[in-house]
This record gives sequence, structure tokens and C-alpha cells, in this order.
Amino acid sequence: MDWALPTAQVSVMVCDVCQGGETVSHVLKLGVSSQSQMLPELQNLLELQKTDREILRLNEEIAALPKRVAAIEQKLAGTKAVLEQAEAAVKADDAARRKYESTIQDLQQKISKYRDQSLEVKTNEQYRALQHEIDFAQQEIRATEDKILDMMVSAETREKQVKAAEADLKAETREIEKEKEEARQRSAEDQQQLAEWTAKRDQLRAGVSADLLRHYDRVVKLRKTGLSEVRDHKCTACQVMLRPQTYNEVRSGEQVVICDSCQRILYFDPAAEVVVEKPTTPARRRPRPKADAPQGWYYRPEYREHGEVLLGFSNANSMATRRIYDFNTGRQIGDIVLREGDYHLAFPEDFSGDYIRLNGSWNEAEVESWGNEMPMNALDSLHADLQAARTENSRRHSEPAEAAR
Repeated sequence: MDWALPTAQVSVMVCDVCQGGETVSHVLKLGVSSQSQMLPELQNLLELQKTDREILRLNEEIAALPKRVAAIEQKLAGTKAVLEQAEAAVKADDAARRKYESTIQDLQQKISKYRDQSLEVKTNEQYRALQHEIDFAQQEIRATEDKILDMMVSAETREKQVKAAEADLKAETREIEKEKEEARQRSAEDQQQLAEWTAKRDQLRAGVSADLLRHYDRVVKLRKTGLSEVRDHKCTACQVMLRPQTYNEVRSGEQVVICDSCQRILYFDPAAEVVVEKPTTPARRRPRPKADAPQGWYYRPEYREHGEVLLGFSNANSMATRRIYDFNTGRQIGDIVLREGDYHLAFPEDFSGDYIRLNGSWNEAEVESWGNEMPMNALDSLHADLQAARTENSRRHSEPAEAAR
């Protein structure tokens, strides 16, 4: 696929912007390239990235369906439990009522027995004793009958609860079966789409060289996406400004270009390009890291056998801590080293040779919570600050040369 625009450019003057007391006009230029072609491999990679995203979405949806069905069944199980509890309460009341009725029968038999015995007694004392037993049994009967009456009142409420729970279960079962059927249909559709996208993915991967494909896979595993569009001289994924040479190489479309910051493969879409001419006011200076800060972050282009690294230092309780991270992946290299004193003095060997001080204010507790890998937002922040430092250094060195002309 060729990306092309007509030779003509369109310039649009936008409203003036006040910057530091001065008014600056910006001109937006659209369609800055007359002919920009994309390498076939990049075209395949762009389609591959779209395909990988769709496959990821389908896999996540397919994986979520069993959880959804389980949640539906759990909801139904809860309604069944309510019904079972209501039925169990009714059964318990029935059993208790039968027990009370049996107790009343036993007491009535005792009363009948005591009355028969009272006809045969010969002394008043024996008669009074039997009469006392009869009175006590009658009191027990009345108390038990009161309990039965109370249970009969509550039984009406429990029967209503059972009927309500049965109705809820019936309605919910009908609704849940419908939801489960929809989930099964959606799963079947997703499986079919997944097979189609996977076949397309295999076809696209065959059109990319093995080395480029390995790089793409590695970056996708690390950063979720392997390609990034270049727009306004920036990598849109990590928002780092590109060097002019790198930007021009991406725009030319004649070779594969990798972002120095996030390692994504860069591509250029002329249709989306908007160029903002530099304002007449000076660029805002990069903030300087505080010299007395208890934390320090440094970039080393060559560090022992590890190549490019990020060094993280921290001072706390008269002790200095050093961590080493891989510049590209943010993974910690080796163990954490702890020494007495300020980190500048405790680790003098780390401040010999080339290095760049970076902005980073994460305290020891935050860094400790990272574990063995720096979070992506922290890594991207340090990469962006390094790019800003390089741009500032380049501008500083170019100004005297321009003044001498």
C-alpha cells in the first residue's frame, strides 16, 4: 500500500498565542510530503498489530465467558439457597409442631392415668398428690398449645417466603438459561472469528523477516504494542521527540527505524501529519535535578559489561543504595548494593566516565515496591527526560556555532 499526497501543501494560520508576554503566530502545514511509500514489511506489521489486538480482544472475551457463566450460576445458586432455607424452616416447624402434639398426647394420657388412680386412693394425701400431677400436666398442655399457636402464625409467613422464593427461582432460572445460551453463542462466534484472525495473522507473519518479527514480538511482550506512529516529530507511543535525522528516515519510508526510547518500530502516515512551525519565543528549559536531592537517577551509555543502563541511587539513614536497570527493558540487573554515606561518595566508581543526570523523585519505598522491574511509566519518564537532556545539549552546542557565522 502506497501512502501519497499531492505536491501542494495547505497552510493554515491559527490564532495567536501569548507566551511569556510575547505574541507568537503558529502556522500549521498539512500534507508535507509529495510521495511517501511504506515498506511492504511495515505494511504487514501494521496489519499484524491490528490483527494481534483483535486476537487479544477475542482471547480475553473467550476467557471471560466461563467466568461470566460461573457468576450467573452463582447467582442462581444464591436464589436456590434462599428457597432451601425457607423450605428447611417450614420442615423444622412441622417437625417441632408434631413433637409438641406428641407431647400433648403423652400429657393427656398421664392425666387420664392419674384420674384413674385417684379413684383407687385411700388417703387424702395420695389424692392431693395425684391432683397436683394432673394440674401440672394440664399447665404443660396449655404452654405447649400456646407454642403450637405461635408456630401456626409464623407458618403462614414461612409459606409466603417459600412461594416467593419459588417464584424468584423460576423467573431467575428462565433468565439465566437465556443468558447462558447467549454466552454459548457468543463463545462459538468468538471461536470462529479467532480462527479467522489467527489464519490471517499467520499469513501476515510470513511476510515479515525473521529478525524484524523477533524484534516486534519482543517489544509487544514488553509494551503491548510493537509499532508506533510518528506525528509532529514525536513517537506517539512514548511521546519522545525524535532527532531530525531519525524523523527524516521514518518519513522517507526506505528503511525500518526503531524508536531509541521505547524500541517500537516507527511508521509515518502523511495524511495525519501536522507540522507546527517553531514559535519565536525560546523553548522552555528542561528542569534541572536538584543536587542535594536524596534520590539520583543517571544514564550510562556504557556500564561494565551491561551496555546502556539506568542507575538509581537513594540516601536514607546515613546509608546509600544503588540499583542497576537495563536501559531498554527496565529490568533490574544484579543485586541491590548498600553502602555507608552519601551515594556520591559511597559509589565513586559509578561517576567516572560519561553519564547524564536525569529527573526522578521516586523515594526508596516506591522503588522497593517495584520489585525486579521498573514500571513502564517510570521507564518512559526517564527515557523522555534523557531525550530532553540530549536535545538541550545539542541546542547548547549549536548556538555558539550559529553565532560565529
